[in-house]
Amino acid sequence: MVTARRLFHGTLPLTAMPRLLASVAGPTGTVSYDLEFGRDELGVAYLQVRADVPLTLICQRTLEEFVLPVHIDSRLGLITSEEEESGLPEGYEPLLVTQDGMRLRDVIEDELILALPLIPMKPGTEDLPETVWSDEPGDVVEEPRKNPFAALGVLKKTPH
Repeated sequence: MVTARRLFHGTLPLTAMPRLLASVAGPTGTVSYDLEFGRDELGVAYLQVRADVPLTLICQRTLEEFVLPVHIDSRLGLITSEEEESGLPEGYEPLLVTQDGMRLRDVIEDELILALPLIPMKPGTEDLPETVWSDEPGDVVEEPRKNPFAALGVLKKTPH
């Protein structure tokens, strides 16, 4: 595919990507993708992955669902052993190709998973006041506790 400079265009339903579905709130949507195989001017074999999809996520600040448009444009350097990774030019991410080949759907799914935010937050919620959690008592006033051994003190003071 690299030598022939193959191009693939198409769409995939999100339901075809079970690992990605575990991180999104809704299984609806379609990924549109473009894949391009080739060699750069240095002779490095690559796979250019471009994909677009609107993903439904849950905001971790408000716990509301929101749609995040995800766009990917990654150049993956095709390597056959981990030792080749250090020889990739800057701007390339390594993609290990085994004897079994690769499943392009899995490559697209991996890139989408990597594009997900670590902590999804709905746009516009950045200005909401943050709740500060602390172990300090702060403004809470606790009533003094009674000593459970106070009754023993009375016995100690009484003569026998």
